[in-house]
Amino acid sequence: MKTILQKDADIPCIAKELRKGKTIVYPTETCYGLGCDGTNQHAVDTIFRIKKRQTDKPLLVIMADITMAQKYVVWSDVLENIARKFWPGPLTVVADLAHENGLADGVKSKNNTLAFRITDHPLAAALSEQLAAPLVATSANISSMESPYDITHVHAMFDSQRIQPDIVIDAGDLPHKIGSTIVSVQENTLQILRQGEVIIKKTDIF
Repeated sequence: MKTILQKDADIPCIAKELRKGKTIVYPTETCYGLGCDGTNQHAVDTIFRIKKRQTDKPLLVIMADITMAQKYVVWSDVLENIARKFWPGPLTVVADLAHENGLADGVKSKNNTLAFRITDHPLAAALSEQLAAPLVATSANISSMESPYDITHVHAMFDSQRIQPDIVIDAGDLPHKIGSTIVSVQENTLQILRQGEVIIKKTDIF
């Protein structure tokens, strides 16, 4: 693993490495995330191996803005209301994928949905924007272990592993926050799957 300080992070250079299939650990608005180009099948497969995660559990992605999201999912009035009221921020939506989306298996689920959010973390947003693609944003931990909020914790988990992230962006200690709120939006209906940092009610949307 190559560790660089956030202040020294060269976003275009990192995005170039992501396009080559490299994996990164980087700060998000919740905890440190483990990421790659969401359209690169080899990189997504590597994320599953790094996390030792079951392949039937799809990976979350983040996007830089709503315009990007509209290219990948079926947009609806409910999604429009969510976007206007809660994004960017820690609210994850599971929505139906648009056709010919180009996403890797493991990012798109077997039932053709995508879990995504519009991030409000400036570095994460810049990476997705420079990559011009969804950025995988699963928590940077081995499955069943705690999510990391500092780089010491990241290294403690991965230094002894055979398969490791390629690049670690050190943003120092992150504030301990609960995970993102997760909702499902399909056929213009809303289902709350998990209440997280953002408290959402159906009356907020309709």
